[in-house]
Amino acid sequence: MDARALRESLFTLARDHRWIWHAPNRAILDDLPGHDGKAHPVVAIAGLSDDQLDALAGDIAFVDRVVEATRAGAEARDRSRDPDVAYFSPEFGISDVIPQYSGGLGILAGDHLKAADDLGVALCAVGLFYRGGFFRQSVVEGGQRERYESYEPTELGCTDTGLGVTIPMADREVHAHVWQLDVGTVPLLLLDTDLPANAPADRAITDRLYSGDRRHRLEQELVLGVGGSRALDAMGWACPVRHLNEGHAGFLILDLLDRRIAAGATLAEAREAIRPGLVFTTHTPVPAGIDRFEIDLATAHLAPWAERWGVPVAEVLALGADPTDRPAAFNMAAFCLTAAGRANGVSKLHGAVSRELFAQVDGGSAIGSITNGVHARTWVMPRLQDAFDDTLGDGWENGAPDAWARVDRIDDDAVRSLRRAGGEDLAALVARRTDAVIDPDALIVGFARRFATYKRATLLLRHPDALAALLGDDDRPVQFVFAGKAHPADDDGKALLTEIVRFAASADARGRFLFLPDYDIAVARAMYAGCDVWLNNPVRPHEASGTSGEKSALNGGLNCSISDGWWDEMADGRNGWTIPVSDARTDAARDREESANALALLGDEIIAEYYADGAPWSAAWLARVRDNWRSLGPRVTAGRMVGDYWAQLYAPALDDVASP
Repeated sequence: MDARALRESLFTLARDHRWIWHAPNRAILDDLPGHDGKAHPVVAIAGLSDDQLDALAGDIAFVDRVVEATRAGAEARDRSRDPDVAYFSPEFGISDVIPQYSGGLGILAGDHLKAADDLGVALCAVGLFYRGGFFRQSVVEGGQRERYESYEPTELGCTDTGLGVTIPMADREVHAHVWQLDVGTVPLLLLDTDLPANAPADRAITDRLYSGDRRHRLEQELVLGVGGSRALDAMGWACPVRHLNEGHAGFLILDLLDRRIAAGATLAEAREAIRPGLVFTTHTPVPAGIDRFEIDLATAHLAPWAERWGVPVAEVLALGADPTDRPAAFNMAAFCLTAAGRANGVSKLHGAVSRELFAQVDGGSAIGSITNGVHARTWVMPRLQDAFDDTLGDGWENGAPDAWARVDRIDDDAVRSLRRAGGEDLAALVARRTDAVIDPDALIVGFARRFATYKRATLLLRHPDALAALLGDDDRPVQFVFAGKAHPADDDGKALLTEIVRFAASADARGRFLFLPDYDIAVARAMYAGCDVWLNNPVRPHEASGTSGEKSALNGGLNCSISDGWWDEMADGRNGWTIPVSDARTDAARDREESANALALLGDEIIAEYYADGAPWSAAWLARVRDNWRSLGPRVTAGRMVGDYWAQLYAPALDDVASP
């Protein structure tokens, strides 16, 4: 292979993105000169000098690896077919070097695509390309500071489809370019309005994730929904089933209705016609989390559609009405629910909560549930993946129960060695990013998530003396590592972060309580691998599902959690610990009691069990780790989750569309 052909093969490999979770492909890219893992590998490939390329081309073993990897990728693409399902989401967390995500919703979406590739599901996805991404975080004078960077699609592994779409707005049309990012065999289409043909304000529609005012947010969602639907047409993909990951892409319903009405259907007939092919997943258990737009704002953007259809705009506004909204609004969840043939929450508890929350909305009482899962090959540390491959055999990464039943074959010394290795990796990351020191042998408790008020990052601080006593125990040392971001506009969330940072700097923390800044996928992976206990203490039942604790569990971390989200249905008393909830009548009293419960659980049971043999990772602790793997491994993977989506939602929807 000559140098030019080698460069093109490397580009093909880097743009395939299976390297994110496929170790042989990742190893090839890691061997490239100048690739340090901080930027997308296409940047390193583009920067290879002629001499460097010649040296690589002369390395027969390296070239053979590239040839094999690109051959396997080409064969996988040849086996794929046009997608049956289109998955719409406002964000996708594919990798830390593709900063097109803000938090849990995007990470879930990225894992969904990876698992679809693993399982061979004929699925594509639609999102937006944010040239400013989401913010990077620093801590200055104890508070969060945000900074935005600028990204070019090709520098993040996107390819140019050469296609564009037009989206009608209230008083104009907006143009969007269509980029493609391949997640293995799953194509992700990303729409970008930063085009010379658009006015400056319209070029900024897809500037950043979750930024700007309500008009900006609505216009982003029109681009995602209507533009995304039209992008599928431009690609020539029918996609008879379309999956709305939250209500942010709900405006694709307008485009689907428009096609039916243009063909002669009434609005009511069009709604019935599109229903079988629509799937809607809700992710919020509280009214405040629902996307609503003021009536005046919604009217301005919906009026052109109403005029086109020959119906009063009030009739279109009624499609997004929830009778419980005060004041009245265009409710995106209600809009999706009334249009979709199937809807689900993301845990069993969340499904029940959603049926109550949307009881007054058509379709609300029929909401089911599919519990979230995580992509094991992305989140399990490589050394542990190797151990699972050797001991559990095929299928563990997709939740095969017979594979996970073999965890007892991993002996105590091997588990201790793996857990310590994770702690050492976390300690190295902490050392690089802060002045703090982590002891990999001491118990490490982790907390990392969005700093939303209901997640109660500061719950343990409600009893500072009790917390200080735990931190001051030199015989049984415990360390706390906190990380996470507050939304730039969430002053209450920022205040929680500041409180955590302030305590970490206090004498009571004794250097054993720290905040790790600039939370991203790379930080998360290190924390899941290195933390012995994963702390989760939301206000029940406000955690729709949560997946961070699932990632920790796969790595051998043990959950200490309020009974909420996925933990509510999977805790069995042996695979972790459940924090008792309070029945106090006020929020303050509830928080004080649940804080005391969590601290008591840590001091009386968790720390005691960790050091029960007079040294880290007691035999009882390791037995609990195996219980954790045996009981949760078959249930928390994205392979299981996407399999459930296929069996319960996608396949029935495809049958309904095929047999109207």
